Amino acid sequence: MRSEKEMYELILGTAHGDDRIRGVYMGGSRTNPNAVPDLFQDYDVVYIVKETESFIKDTSWIDQFGDRLFMQYPDENPAYPHKKDESYGWLMQFSDGNRLDLHVMTLDCAIKDICTDQLCTILMDKDDILPAIPESSDKSHWVSRPSEIEFLCICNEFWWCLDNVAKGLWRNEIPYVQDMLSDHIRPQLVTVLSWKVGIITDFSCSIGKSGKYMHRWLSQDEWESFLKTYADGEADHIWEAVMRMCNLFHETAGFVSGELGFLYETMEASNCMVYLKHVRKLPPDAKQVY
Repeated sequence: MRSEKEMYELILGTAHGDDRIRGVYMGGSRTNPNAVPDLFQDYDVVYIVKETESFIKDTSWIDQFGDRLFMQYPDENPAYPHKKDESYGWLMQFSDGNRLDLHVMTLDCAIKDICTDQLCTILMDKDDILPAIPESSDKSHWVSRPSEIEFLCICNEFWWCLDNVAKGLWRNEIPYVQDMLSDHIRPQLVTVLSWKVGIITDFSCSIGKSGKYMHRWLSQDEWESFLKTYADGEADHIWEAVMRMCNLFHETAGFVSGELGFLYETMEASNCMVYLKHVRKLPPDAKQVY
C-alpha cells in the first residue's frame, strides 16, 4: 500500500506537471483534526482547472494514479443533477488499498466550494488567486442547540412513526418495517442522542456521519444500548430492538428536556409504548386492534 507521502507526491506532482491544473485542495476526513487516521481514509482531492472538457474527453490521464480495482463516475448518473462544464469526478479504488475521490472543478465553482466547506485545505495555488481560508475545522458540523419546538417535533416524529412499525410487524412486512426504522425513526434517535452529547460538550463537537463518534461522549451502557437497536430480519428480534429504541429515546429525551428546560410530552411516549406492547401481542388473525 502506497504511503501517505507517496500519494501526496503523486497528487501534487500530477498537478505540477499539467498546465491545465491551476490549484489543488483537499477535503474530507484527512483535513479533519478530530478524525482518527486509519488505513481506509480516502483522499478527497479537487484539481482547479481552466476547463473540464479535455479531462472528461480523454480519461487516460487518470491511469497515472495507479492500478484500479473498480471506480465510479458519479456525474454520469442521471439520478443526480450535475454541470459537467463546472465539475466532474472520478472515484477510484486502487489495487494497493488506497482510494482517491478526484474532481476537476472550474475556478468559480471551486471558490464557492472552498468558502462553504470549513473542512478544506489548499495544497497548491499556482496563480495565487484562491481566497485565504481559516485552518481546517469541523466546526460547521458541530451539534446545534435545539429550540423547544424543534425538540418537540423530533419527539413527536419518533413516537408517531412507530405506529407504522407496529402495523408493519403485525403484517410481517419486514422490508417496510426496516425502511421505517432506518429512514424515519433512527434519525430522530440519533438527533436526540446528539443533543445529549451537545449538552455534555457545550455544543462544541461533531458526532460524525450517522453518529459514529457518539461513543466518545456517551457512557458505555448507552452506546451498547444504541448498537443493540440494530436488528436482523427476524420479527421478534426487531420487536426487541424497537423497545430498546423506545427506552433509550425516552431516557435521553428526558435528560435533554431537563437540561434545556423544555417541555417533554411524557404521556405521548407512555401511550405509544403501551400501544406497541399491545400490538405485539395481537394474534395474526385478530379482527380488531382493541
